[in-house]
Amino acid sequence: MPGGTPPGPAASAPAGGPGVAHPPVLADRPGAAPAPGDPAPDAGPGPKTPAGPGYRAVFRVREFRFVFVAHLFSLLGVVVSELALTVLVYDLTRSPLLSSLTFALGFLPYLLGGTLLAGLTDRFPPRRILVVCDLVCAACVVLMTVPATPVAALLALRCAIAVVSPVFNGTRMATLADVLGEGDLFVLGRSLLRIVSQSALLAGFAAGGLLLTVVPPRGALVVTAATFLASALLLRLGTVRRPARAAGSAGGLSGTWAVLRDRRVRALMVMFWVPPLFAVVPEALAAPYADEIGVSTAALGLLMCALPVGTITGELLAGSLLSAAARSRIVLPLAVTGVLPYLLYAVGPGVALAAAALFLAGATGAYTLGLDAWFVAAVPEERRGRAMTLMTAGMMTVQGVGMAGAGLAAEFFPVHAVVAGTGVVGTLCLLAAAAELRAAGATEGRDGADRHVPHG
Repeated sequence: MPGGTPPGPAASAPAGGPGVAHPPVLADRPGAAPAPGDPAPDAGPGPKTPAGPGYRAVFRVREFRFVFVAHLFSLLGVVVSELALTVLVYDLTRSPLLSSLTFALGFLPYLLGGTLLAGLTDRFPPRRILVVCDLVCAACVVLMTVPATPVAALLALRCAIAVVSPVFNGTRMATLADVLGEGDLFVLGRSLLRIVSQSALLAGFAAGGLLLTVVPPRGALVVTAATFLASALLLRLGTVRRPARAAGSAGGLSGTWAVLRDRRVRALMVMFWVPPLFAVVPEALAAPYADEIGVSTAALGLLMCALPVGTITGELLAGSLLSAAARSRIVLPLAVTGVLPYLLYAVGPGVALAAAALFLAGATGAYTLGLDAWFVAAVPEERRGRAMTLMTAGMMTVQGVGMAGAGLAAEFFPVHAVVAGTGVVGTLCLLAAAAELRAAGATEGRDGADRHVPHG
């Protein structure tokens, strides 16, 4: 499904270990028999064996394995479709503006889909939402492959995919809590999906570029449609049918406001949104910076890879070596220092030092594991899908805003000064967000007594 997990990328439990898994729910109504094609009851929403330390325990949950492989197919579809569609639009128009707009349209509709469609995630059975979203994306891509499809329609179809992306991502994130429980397994499962998303940034475009040397852009889009269909099939056959969390919940903006007026949830969302807003600046300005210091395209590739490599490294170390309590303790220290390495750009560093700064900044993304724990503990279950959809939509939207703002600032100031200034302004904003997080009491998990009591 489109849209990686923002840093995620695109990207859960109170400290102290795995939470208690929910009892199995095998149909759209309680007490019903499993539907045809459903997995056996032992693939229910919670792990059946004690959770061991590290990521290996997550893969012991059969249902998660299906979600994980479906995620791989979705990412392949996203990356190849973005690259192929960009090349196709440029071939048809010879316009750099329209070609770059193809990428921008992957960010902008997130805000629309995340606010107006977020209520769907709690009003309909989650498996149905996931499968339908994948089928919608497959249909959009199939229409892109038709030679008679005009450029305006290609861009509109790109927007349609981006609109449903936050619904898919939010539903999948909420479903992970059903599959893995609300404890440490959920944190590690989310982390694995983010790691895969970051890895796709490193390998996906290379694979897509290789594919385009063999087949034309429309042929590559056919491959994309197949990956979305494969994801839909895996989710349909490999995950359990569960009822809607809140079938009668409010839709539209009123339901969104019901989530945002909870101060704890709002403060947690801000902490998810602020770091990506500033983190994307060096990536957005990598090409202009490489030109500013006069280095080759190979050096540009190193600058583009350094941040995601740091993110993957930080998440793997935190997920493998730290306890849930330790991951909770490092959230605020890592979050507020996440863009401080950008200050190294003040001296106009060479490629090696700039890459080191980006790697360090990416590694601080390990704070997201603990932040996931706080978020799933703070959100009432009946609002979980909507809240997670809003959170993921906001993360993608602010990345688009950050990229646009970085480009605008670089029109007036040297690139190295813009990145270094981002380190200063971003750190001040993160300190303010952390202060609000503490004031809202969002760094403490809710106890079981009020777990299902709506807040606000």
